[in-house]
Amino acid sequence: MAGLLDASSSDESYEAHQFGDSSNLADELSSLILKGSKTATCSALWEWEAEGTQLPEIGTKTIVLDGNGNPTCIIETTEIIICSFNEVNAQFAYEEGENDRSLESWRKEHWQYFSRVLPEIGQEPTPEMLLVCERFRVVYK
Repeated sequence: MAGLLDASSSDESYEAHQFGDSSNLADELSSLILKGSKTATCSALWEWEAEGTQLPEIGTKTIVLDGNGNPTCIIETTEIIICSFNEVNAQFAYEEGENDRSLESWRKEHWQYFSRVLPEIGQEPTPEMLLVCERFRVVYK
């Protein structure tokens, strides 16, 4: 019984969220995570500032949700790098696991994504905008 009490009193906390800005994209991205081809993600620093939320840290655990809000897995942040959009390299684009995994494809698709989401917080994408680039690993499926 003591073991059960110890386990339930863990101070670990989890966040839960969908990747992307639509149900279809959330389904696609969570599927790529489950397949192991997506081990990185990014967001604009402006998004974090607008939400007033703290940036993820190494060890942060996130419950990944599909497009219907159902949990698909738990990931753990292994690295955080803040760099500008135009500084993202081919290795990071590959680790994002989307489309053909090329830097050219990454730039095109992410520019379109940021062009959709940033105006909602009064910003427009620029090549110099800062991104929060996160690498992660799946810790539970």
